[in-house]
Amino acid sequence: MADTVTSPTAHTAQVSATRRLIDQVEAHTAHNYHPLPVVLAAGEGAWVTDVDGRRYLDCLAGYSALNFGHSHPQIVAAAHAQLDRLTLTSRAFYHDQMGPFVESLAALAGKDMVLPMNSGAEAVETAIKVARKRGYEVKGVPDGQAEIIVADGNFHGRTITIVSFSDDPDARGGFGPFTPGFVRVPYGDASALEEAITPRTVAVLLEPIQGESGVIIPPDGYLHEVREVTSRHDVLFVADEIQSGLGRTGRTFACDHSDVVPDVYVLGKALGGGIVPVSAVVADAEVLGVLKPGQHGSTFGGNPLASAVGRAVVGLLEPGTLQARGAELGAVLEKGLLRLVGQGLVAVRVQGLWAGIDVDPQVGTGRQVCERLLEAGVLAKDTHGSTIRLAPPLVVDEDDLRWAVDRLAKVVQDI
Repeated sequence: MADTVTSPTAHTAQVSATRRLIDQVEAHTAHNYHPLPVVLAAGEGAWVTDVDGRRYLDCLAGYSALNFGHSHPQIVAAAHAQLDRLTLTSRAFYHDQMGPFVESLAALAGKDMVLPMNSGAEAVETAIKVARKRGYEVKGVPDGQAEIIVADGNFHGRTITIVSFSDDPDARGGFGPFTPGFVRVPYGDASALEEAITPRTVAVLLEPIQGESGVIIPPDGYLHEVREVTSRHDVLFVADEIQSGLGRTGRTFACDHSDVVPDVYVLGKALGGGIVPVSAVVADAEVLGVLKPGQHGSTFGGNPLASAVGRAVVGLLEPGTLQARGAELGAVLEKGLLRLVGQGLVAVRVQGLWAGIDVDPQVGTGRQVCERLLEAGVLAKDTHGSTIRLAPPLVVDEDDLRWAVDRLAKVVQDI
């Protein structure tokens, strides 16, 4: 458990250091984020330490990029070993880490091929390009007319093309003109999705669980229906598992909870082990095989360091023990949060170690609750006003998880 007590003299000096570092960032960085007022300096497992020496339980985990916690020894060792050997070649040459990485990731996903990229948004853009190209070359859609169906409330990144099909005014406002070729339908409504399909439809792009919207879990049977509809119409089912995948929900992929296998997995965040940006599009050869040399690429995609880290991540997931741990601890988290419904919270949604909680407006905004949690030694992040996302690392101790829920209970009930 964290000891959050510091002496008054030390606290005064440290606060000035915190203020100086925050002011430095605010003066020289574009204000595209609104961070909580804490300056982190170190991390291990589920805990981080700020420049004041105060410890916090990290219940955000880098939006699931830190599924395995901070400084996981197996991942750090793989990175250190590769740093001493070779870090970058570009795809102009082969290197000895990519083959083992892509083979192991393909096997984990039950697919043939992997296209490694860097950020999650890059992977989504890649999946869009692949879907369009397959639509033209395999399905016979007239050139330039491909359409992709997406869902209301989606979040797939912030590039111009991706925000073109967002319905979030903050993501879209002031950034037009937008990329055409997308049709948005209500999330969770398979009938509306099927009605939107035309001969020009090449793919359906969905988050199996919508993360940025507040951990929105679809209705029972929805993903099954999406799979059936897309198969029947020869439309690719592209599952964006950037946040939901790689153990976060208590299974390797969120789609696994519905016994559904999409045509394409889009992965990122946790694939980099919290060390380097690593993302990937994973699909069978019939899909990824449409790309030819020169049609897509990335200087850093699949670099030796990223591949070595990705191999370590896949190695952690192969036994299934971390996924099982996520499911077990998720049950503990859900039980603790449900008792707060009507006592500071109005709704709770949990899948594995991933929760969206809606705060009673009488308690305050999501931001205000996160600020109080910060003071109590817990890091979390608000979204869409009254909602808070909780995503502690899969390595969190059960006692620490219970402690965090107790801290939340005090914060939302002590008004």
